[in-house]
Amino acid sequence: MATMVAQKLSHLLPSLRQAHQEPRPARRPEPVFTVDRAEVPPLFWKPYIYVGYRPLHQTWHFYFRTLFQQHNEAVNVWTHLLAAVVLLLRLAVFVGTVGIWGDPHALPLFILLLASFTYLSFSALAHLLQAKSEFWHYSFFFLDYVGVAVYQFGSALAHFYYAIEPAWHARVQAVFLPVAAFLAWLSCTGSCYNKYIQKPGLLGRTCQEVPSALAYALDISPVVHRILVSPDPTSDDPALLYHKCQVVFFLLAAAFFSTFMPERWFPGSCHVFGQGHQLFHVFLVLCTLAQLEAVALDYEARRPIYEPLHTRWPHNFSGLFLLTVGSSVLTAFLLSQLCRERVDTAQSRESDSRVRRPVTKDAKTSVKGKERTRG
Repeated sequence: MATMVAQKLSHLLPSLRQAHQEPRPARRPEPVFTVDRAEVPPLFWKPYIYVGYRPLHQTWHFYFRTLFQQHNEAVNVWTHLLAAVVLLLRLAVFVGTVGIWGDPHALPLFILLLASFTYLSFSALAHLLQAKSEFWHYSFFFLDYVGVAVYQFGSALAHFYYAIEPAWHARVQAVFLPVAAFLAWLSCTGSCYNKYIQKPGLLGRTCQEVPSALAYALDISPVVHRILVSPDPTSDDPALLYHKCQVVFFLLAAAFFSTFMPERWFPGSCHVFGQGHQLFHVFLVLCTLAQLEAVALDYEARRPIYEPLHTRWPHNFSGLFLLTVGSSVLTAFLLSQLCRERVDTAQSRESDSRVRRPVTKDAKTSVKGKERTRG
């Protein structure tokens, strides 16, 4: 019995020793989620932000995984993603409690909720997936600008429908919504063109910020007029407080959008938190939430005022909304194709330059050595 056990152990020990000595399969390296600014093209550079960029040309799954990683776009993604979820829940509650199809006066509020969810979700997608490549960087931010244009018209419609006073309505009713639709499209076009030309100077800022400023001035005019003519701001009009809050939040958002503060004060220290664009997102979300609360209160409390104003419409606001969406999407698509041609041309030139690159002295010596070896 002892002899049999010894024989089995003598056969088993070499096999165990051999298995221990065999090289184990190497583990797959963990993906690198962030790189320095020098490792991405200048198109992706953010002023005063030097690290936290995501590498290009990874799989789509990689960029969706970065939703839960730390990088310099993470806060921008989550601020609008969480707000989009809140808006989606608000939209579900609104649809469940208000008869949209039975009450024609509820449709502008529904459009505003839909437009708000659209711009928030498009913005979150743009900041999450824009690092895929240069072409997708352009395309996703063009989609972001489409969402902003849709939201601009939705805001104009809601303010014109619910917040406007009869005196201001009499002055602007013939032109308000068509001009709002045109300025929303112009804002989208200017932003897309600014991204396309990639000129951060006066021309780029003019193309992007002037149409947006004009659109906001028109869209908010019913609210501003109402605040100015209100005899007593503390009277039975709780929506006025929310309207004032949305104006203040928007102005703060615009200030952080047009400047690179506070990262210009702390260069290299705000690559994850503290960027001005992140504060722009936060204040824009607060503006949207205050706006929705104000418009919902106006929808409930001001029906005796806005119902007589909108018994006969000079324009089809649903048609203008769809026109704004369609024209903005078409503009973004056309410019994205121009960007595709630009990127393909640049890559082709780079490939040609590599092929035509002159052979160095060391390379020539190596080639001659190979030819002698073959001979």
